[in-house]
Amino acid sequence: MDLPRAAAVAARLDIVAQSPSTNAQLRASADGAPHLTVLLTDHQTAGRGRLDRTWVTPPGSALAISVLLRDLPADPESRGWIPLVAGLAMADAVAAQLPGREVGVKWPNDVLVDGRKICGILAEATADAVIVGSGVNTAMTAAQLPVETATSFAALGATADTDRLVADYVSALNGWIATLGTGKDAERVHAAVTARCLTIGRRVRVELPAEGELRGVATRLDEDGRLVVDADGAEHPISAGDVVHVRAI
Repeated sequence: MDLPRAAAVAARLDIVAQSPSTNAQLRASADGAPHLTVLLTDHQTAGRGRLDRTWVTPPGSALAISVLLRDLPADPESRGWIPLVAGLAMADAVAAQLPGREVGVKWPNDVLVDGRKICGILAEATADAVIVGSGVNTAMTAAQLPVETATSFAALGATADTDRLVADYVSALNGWIATLGTGKDAERVHAAVTARCLTIGRRVRVELPAEGELRGVATRLDEDGRLVVDADGAEHPISAGDVVHVRAI
Protein backbone atom coordinates (compact mmCIF):
# COMPACT_ATOMS: atom_id res chain seq x y z
CA MET A 1 0.00 0.00 0.00
CA ASP A 2 1.16 3.49 -0.86
CA LEU A 3 -0.41 5.93 1.60
CA PRO A 4 1.21 9.38 1.24
CA ARG A 5 -1.61 11.30 2.94
CA ALA A 6 -1.59 8.96 5.91
CA ALA A 7 2.20 9.16 6.11
CA ALA A 8 1.98 12.95 6.26
CA VAL A 9 -0.42 12.81 9.21
CA ALA A 10 1.21 10.05 11.29
CA ALA A 11 4.40 10.65 13.23
CA ARG A 12 5.49 7.24 11.98
CA LEU A 13 3.62 4.94 9.62
CA ASP A 14 4.48 1.24 9.52
CA ILE A 15 2.68 -0.85 6.89
CA VAL A 16 3.09 -4.61 7.21
CA ALA A 17 1.98 -7.32 4.81
CA GLN A 18 0.52 -9.40 7.62
CA SER A 19 0.02 -9.23 11.38
CA PRO A 20 -1.60 -11.55 13.90
CA SER A 21 -2.84 -8.46 15.80
CA THR A 22 -1.77 -4.90 15.03
CA ASN A 23 -2.51 -3.86 18.61
CA ALA A 24 -0.29 -6.59 20.01
CA GLN A 25 2.44 -5.92 17.45
CA LEU A 26 2.43 -2.20 18.14
CA ARG A 27 2.51 -2.81 21.88
CA ALA A 28 5.58 -5.04 21.46
CA SER A 29 7.42 -2.34 19.51
CA ALA A 30 6.16 0.72 21.42
CA ASP A 31 9.37 1.49 23.34
CA GLY A 32 10.71 4.73 21.91
CA ALA A 33 7.88 5.07 19.41
CA PRO A 34 6.43 8.59 19.23
CA HIS A 35 2.87 9.74 19.77
CA LEU A 36 0.80 8.99 16.67
CA THR A 37 2.79 5.99 15.52
CA VAL A 38 0.48 4.03 13.22
CA LEU A 39 0.73 0.35 12.33
CA LEU A 40 -1.58 -1.07 9.71
CA THR A 41 -2.18 -4.07 7.49
CA ASP A 42 -4.86 -5.48 5.23
CA HIS A 43 -4.17 -9.03 6.43
CA GLN A 44 -4.74 -9.53 10.15
CA THR A 45 -4.80 -13.19 11.06
CA ALA A 46 -5.86 -13.13 14.73
CA GLY A 47 -7.82 -9.96 15.31
CA ARG A 48 -9.02 -9.21 18.82
CA GLY A 49 -11.97 -7.22 20.03
CA ARG A 50 -13.55 -6.28 23.32
CA LEU A 51 -13.82 -9.14 25.88
CA ASP A 52 -11.10 -11.00 23.92
CA ARG A 53 -13.44 -11.82 21.04
CA THR A 54 -11.49 -12.94 17.98
CA TRP A 55 -12.13 -12.95 14.26
CA VAL A 56 -10.42 -13.71 10.95
CA THR A 57 -10.91 -11.78 7.70
CA PRO A 58 -9.87 -12.80 4.18
CA PRO A 59 -6.59 -11.14 3.06
CA GLY A 60 -7.13 -7.75 1.50
CA SER A 61 -10.75 -7.48 2.62
CA ALA A 62 -10.34 -5.32 5.73
CA LEU A 63 -7.95 -2.78 7.13
CA ALA A 64 -6.51 -3.14 10.64
CA ILE A 65 -5.20 0.16 12.05
CA SER A 66 -3.51 0.65 15.42
CA VAL A 67 -2.51 4.09 16.70
CA LEU A 68 -0.16 4.79 19.61
CA LEU A 69 -1.31 7.71 21.77
CA ARG A 70 1.17 9.25 24.18
CA ASP A 71 -0.16 12.82 24.48
CA LEU A 72 -3.00 11.87 26.80
CA PRO A 73 -5.38 14.06 28.81
CA ALA A 74 -3.92 15.07 32.15
CA ASP A 75 -7.18 14.16 33.86
CA PRO A 76 -7.28 10.33 34.07
CA GLU A 77 -11.09 10.39 34.15
CA SER A 78 -11.13 11.94 30.68
CA ARG A 79 -9.34 8.90 29.27
CA GLY A 80 -12.53 6.88 29.42
CA TRP A 81 -13.65 8.93 26.43
CA ILE A 82 -10.76 7.77 24.23
CA PRO A 83 -12.62 4.78 22.67
CA LEU A 84 -15.64 7.02 22.12
CA VAL A 85 -13.70 9.76 20.33
CA ALA A 86 -11.99 7.06 18.26
CA GLY A 87 -15.44 5.91 17.20
CA LEU A 88 -16.38 9.49 16.40
CA ALA A 89 -13.22 10.01 14.34
CA MET A 90 -13.75 6.79 12.39
CA ALA A 91 -17.45 7.48 11.85
CA ASP A 92 -16.59 10.87 10.38
CA ALA A 93 -13.89 9.34 8.15
CA VAL A 94 -16.28 6.65 6.90
CA ALA A 95 -19.15 9.09 6.38
CA ALA A 96 -16.94 11.30 4.21
CA GLN A 97 -16.74 8.44 1.69
CA LEU A 98 -20.33 7.20 1.97
CA PRO A 99 -22.52 10.26 1.39
CA GLY A 100 -26.22 9.73 1.91
CA ARG A 101 -25.72 6.86 4.37
CA GLU A 102 -26.52 6.93 8.08
CA VAL A 103 -23.16 6.56 9.81
CA GLY A 104 -22.85 6.55 13.57
CA VAL A 105 -21.46 4.86 16.65
CA LYS A 106 -23.14 2.08 18.54
CA TRP A 107 -21.98 2.50 22.13
CA PRO A 108 -19.35 1.58 23.18
CA ASN A 109 -17.16 0.64 20.23
CA ASP A 110 -18.81 -0.13 16.88
CA VAL A 111 -19.18 2.09 13.82
CA LEU A 112 -22.38 1.35 11.90
CA VAL A 113 -23.54 2.23 8.41
CA ASP A 114 -27.30 2.03 7.91
CA GLY A 115 -27.48 -0.03 11.10
CA ARG A 116 -24.79 -2.55 10.13
CA LYS A 117 -21.28 -2.82 11.56
CA ILE A 118 -18.44 -1.66 9.34
CA CYS A 119 -15.79 -1.14 12.04
CA GLY A 120 -14.95 -2.23 15.56
CA ILE A 121 -12.63 -0.40 17.93
CA LEU A 122 -10.48 -1.63 20.83
CA ALA A 123 -8.48 0.70 23.10
CA GLU A 124 -5.81 -0.83 25.35
CA ALA A 125 -3.68 0.95 27.95
CA THR A 126 0.03 0.39 28.36
CA ALA A 127 2.21 1.70 31.19
CA ASP A 128 2.54 5.14 29.57
CA ALA A 129 0.29 5.19 26.51
CA VAL A 130 -2.94 4.01 24.94
CA ILE A 131 -3.14 1.93 21.77
CA VAL A 132 -6.34 2.30 19.77
CA GLY A 133 -7.03 -0.46 17.27
CA SER A 134 -9.73 -0.47 14.64
CA GLY A 135 -10.78 -2.95 12.00
CA VAL A 136 -12.61 -1.54 8.96
CA ASN A 137 -14.38 -3.73 6.42
CA THR A 138 -13.19 -2.28 3.13
CA ALA A 139 -13.18 -4.75 0.21
CA MET A 140 -15.10 -7.56 1.93
CA THR A 141 -17.82 -8.83 -0.38
CA ALA A 142 -21.37 -9.50 0.78
CA ALA A 143 -20.64 -13.23 0.65
CA GLN A 144 -17.60 -12.78 2.91
CA LEU A 145 -19.37 -10.84 5.64
CA PRO A 146 -19.34 -12.93 8.83
CA VAL A 147 -22.87 -12.04 10.00
CA GLU A 148 -25.99 -10.44 8.56
CA THR A 149 -25.48 -7.40 10.78
CA ALA A 150 -22.11 -6.55 9.17
CA THR A 151 -21.36 -4.47 6.11
CA SER A 152 -18.41 -3.11 4.14
CA PHE A 153 -17.57 -0.46 1.58
CA ALA A 154 -17.67 -3.10 -1.15
CA ALA A 155 -21.01 -4.51 0.01
CA LEU A 156 -22.37 -0.96 -0.20
CA GLY A 157 -21.14 -0.61 -3.77
CA ALA A 158 -18.27 1.71 -2.86
CA THR A 159 -14.50 1.52 -3.17
CA ALA A 160 -12.72 2.75 -0.07
CA ASP A 161 -9.97 5.31 -0.57
CA THR A 162 -7.68 3.73 2.01
CA ASP A 163 -5.17 6.57 2.10
CA ARG A 164 -7.87 9.17 2.70
CA LEU A 165 -9.64 6.97 5.25
CA VAL A 166 -6.52 6.48 7.37
CA ALA A 167 -5.43 10.11 7.08
CA ASP A 168 -8.88 11.46 7.98
CA TYR A 169 -9.23 9.05 10.90
CA VAL A 170 -5.78 9.59 12.43
CA SER A 171 -5.97 13.37 12.02
CA ALA A 172 -9.41 13.57 13.65
CA LEU A 173 -8.46 11.16 16.42
CA ASN A 174 -5.41 13.25 17.29
CA GLY A 175 -7.47 16.42 17.29
CA TRP A 176 -10.17 15.04 19.58
CA ILE A 177 -7.60 13.56 21.98
CA ALA A 178 -5.93 16.98 22.23
CA THR A 179 -9.31 18.53 23.07
CA LEU A 180 -10.25 16.06 25.80
CA GLY A 181 -10.09 17.61 29.23
CA THR A 182 -12.35 19.82 31.28
CA GLY A 183 -14.56 22.84 30.79
CA LYS A 184 -15.83 23.96 27.40
CA ASP A 185 -13.40 21.76 25.48
CA ALA A 186 -14.73 18.67 27.21
CA GLU A 187 -18.30 19.81 26.61
CA ARG A 188 -17.57 20.17 22.89
CA VAL A 189 -16.12 16.65 22.70
CA HIS A 190 -19.00 15.15 24.65
CA ALA A 191 -21.55 16.91 22.44
CA ALA A 192 -19.85 15.68 19.26
CA VAL A 193 -19.72 12.09 20.51
CA THR A 194 -23.34 12.27 21.62
CA ALA A 195 -24.42 13.55 18.21
CA ARG A 196 -22.82 10.52 16.51
CA CYS A 197 -24.06 7.99 19.08
CA LEU A 198 -26.89 5.96 17.55
CA THR A 199 -27.63 4.23 20.86
CA ILE A 200 -28.91 7.31 22.65
CA GLY A 201 -32.68 7.66 22.56
CA ARG A 202 -33.27 4.00 21.77
CA ARG A 203 -34.75 1.25 23.85
CA VAL A 204 -31.97 -1.22 24.59
CA ARG A 205 -31.29 -4.56 26.19
CA VAL A 206 -28.01 -4.52 28.09
CA GLU A 207 -26.43 -7.91 28.79
CA LEU A 208 -24.36 -7.87 31.98
CA PRO A 209 -21.99 -10.70 32.90
CA ALA A 210 -23.02 -11.00 36.54
CA GLU A 211 -26.41 -9.33 36.76
CA GLY A 212 -28.38 -10.77 33.86
CA GLU A 213 -29.84 -8.05 31.70
CA LEU A 214 -31.22 -4.56 31.91
CA ARG A 215 -33.96 -3.21 29.63
CA GLY A 216 -34.70 0.46 29.26
CA VAL A 217 -34.07 3.60 27.25
CA ALA A 218 -30.52 4.84 26.67
CA THR A 219 -30.86 8.51 27.55
CA ARG A 220 -27.35 10.01 27.56
CA LEU A 221 -23.65 9.60 28.24
CA ASP A 222 -22.45 10.71 31.66
CA GLU A 223 -19.28 12.69 32.40
CA ASP A 224 -17.19 9.49 32.36
CA GLY A 225 -18.55 8.28 29.01
CA ARG A 226 -20.80 5.66 30.57
CA LEU A 227 -24.14 4.91 28.94
CA VAL A 228 -27.04 5.95 31.15
CA VAL A 229 -30.06 3.68 30.82
CA ASP A 230 -33.41 4.66 32.30
CA ALA A 231 -35.13 1.49 33.52
CA ASP A 232 -38.14 1.27 35.84
CA GLY A 233 -37.86 4.94 36.73
CA ALA A 234 -34.19 4.78 37.78
CA GLU A 235 -31.00 5.76 35.97
CA HIS A 236 -28.33 3.08 35.56
CA PRO A 237 -24.84 4.18 34.39
CA ILE A 238 -23.26 1.35 32.41
CA SER A 239 -19.50 1.06 31.97
CA ALA A 240 -18.14 -0.43 28.75
CA GLY A 241 -16.01 -2.83 30.76
CA ASP A 242 -19.11 -4.25 32.45
CA VAL A 243 -21.12 -4.95 29.28
CA VAL A 244 -21.34 -8.13 27.24
CA HIS A 245 -23.73 -6.70 24.63
CA VAL A 246 -25.93 -3.65 24.12
CA ARG A 247 -28.71 -4.31 21.63
CA ALA A 248 -31.54 -2.13 20.36
CA ILE A 249 -34.99 -3.64 20.94
